[in-house]
Amino acid sequence: MSTPPLPAELPDIPASDEVIEIERALTRITYLSTRARQHDRLMALAGVPLDRAAVALLRQVADSEPLRPGELAARLGVEASHVTRTVQQLQKSGYVTRVPDPDDRRAQRIELTEAGRQAIRRVRDAGARGMQLALSDWTPQELRQLATLFHRMVDDFLTYSIDEEGEQQAVAPAGTA
Repeated sequence: MSTPPLPAELPDIPASDEVIEIERALTRITYLSTRARQHDRLMALAGVPLDRAAVALLRQVADSEPLRPGELAARLGVEASHVTRTVQQLQKSGYVTRVPDPDDRRAQRIELTEAGRQAIRRVRDAGARGMQLALSDWTPQELRQLATLFHRMVDDFLTYSIDEEGEQQAVAPAGTA
């Protein structure tokens, strides 16, 4: 899997020291959260035998279901064929089902089954318990502030994402579709 090239023309605006530190922190968080060993541990704690792509897809569907496969691909930042393969695997395992799109009966949307809802609930619970331990010294006010800022940042990233052709595209934030 190759990374799409950066657009030839990024604005020639230097990043502030604060943005550089945020990028560094996000890089560290991404590294920690995407390690295979960390994922395997989380799946063992949750009792759910899913790979990282399947968990990402289930999380997205749980947050905004039901969605068309193309919408899922856009929100996950992957190719539609990747979503199709993952959905097929999850469908065979009983975690998702395809339902008719009420806006276009020719199209389908992906919806969690009860097994899918239970699986994502267990994954989130296991992840939250680990996070609770790591953030146990934080005050409730600090945690609320962090959550608010993280959601705002993700929404802004989605709103101002850059597609492969280098053109800015507006994408509806999760929960607004």
